[in-house]
Amino acid sequence: MSDVPDSPGDSPFRAARSPRDEAPQFVLPLVVRIERAAPPARTDALETAARAVLVLLADERAQDDGEWARAVRDWQDARIRKVVRRARGAEWRRAEALPGITVTGKSAEVRVFPPVPLDAWPKDLARLQVSGTELDDPEPPAGPDPAQPVLWLNPELDMSAGKAMAQAGHGAQLAWWELSAAERSDWRDAGFPLAVRTADPAAWRELTVSGLPLVQDAGFTEIAPGLTLAVEGHHRVSSLPHPQP
Repeated sequence: MSDVPDSPGDSPFRAARSPRDEAPQFVLPLVVRIERAAPPARTDALETAARAVLVLLADERAQDDGEWARAVRDWQDARIRKVVRRARGAEWRRAEALPGITVTGKSAEVRVFPPVPLDAWPKDLARLQVSGTELDDPEPPAGPDPAQPVLWLNPELDMSAGKAMAQAGHGAQLAWWELSAAERSDWRDAGFPLAVRTADPAAWRELTVSGLPLVQDAGFTEIAPGLTLAVEGHHRVSSLPHPQP
């Protein structure tokens, strides 16, 4: 489930190829835990993946001279590609032993790792399956909290859970780029609250022409190139309540 939207400052409507495509390509690995007896709910997995990306971006190891900073810079200087794989049992335990961060939701566990070269995955991650990551919501998700940022998925596209998790990660990252340092700090301190929902078909076009940050898929996996997600409410981060000490 890999997606290749633009780096900061690029138009989401640019040509499929650019000089960035000629640079060394990095990818952000995410692994979702899917045990046969208790798979996570789809929406919770999407939201947990989005938060995992934010947690990594905010981690001190990804900042300044941190041990992951160079890899994160190299990744963000090209295309912010993400790949979601799935694991269970011993596979998950091996993944947890590698440097990374595990983020938990209501039912989902997602581990995010520092970016790696596209052709040089750690072997315990490379052997994990990518395709066919399907999840369901036992019940339709409730309407999003109007005080939280919302990542709206394109209602016209049919994406696997893994693909949608990568898209949600892209949307969260675009929101992060839009914020000031103070707003990023507030969002982090609040625990990165957000929601991922599929937009109503009637509202989708309005979302895409309203000036919101947009994710455009390059069409390398599952779907044809085009807009997949609109990020609404990133401006709300500045008004999130501060956590109590």
